[in-house]
Amino acid sequence: MLTLYGIKNCDTVKKARKWLEGADIDYHFHDYRKDGIDAELIAGFAAHLSWESLLNTRGTTWRKLDDADRQDVDEAKAIELMAANDALVKRPVWQKDGEFRLGFAAKDADEIRAWAADA
Repeated sequence: MLTLYGIKNCDTVKKARKWLEGADIDYHFHDYRKDGIDAELIAGFAAHLSWESLLNTRGTTWRKLDDADRQDVDEAKAIELMAANDALVKRPVWQKDGEFRLGFAAKDADEIRAWAADA
């Protein structure tokens, strides 16, 4: 089963969900705010995607962090920050059969369809 992780109100997650439904691909949606997110889940993502690619440093949540929190970020600190601030996790995260992907863009739809086809 394909699982899509993210925040329901995120525009990119909305686009990915709409695309999945339009492509008639079954999936489970895990909403960080409703279903939760913790350091263990994020560490699992990071083991496959890297913490650097997961950490959203372009959003307002990152900019609102204290300077001390934004300095000397390593994997442990990044995971701690993301667990405390779900908006710091780039979205969406896709998981299927132990494989992971990050993000969604319409230009990648054919590739995602092929990857998710047997979900």
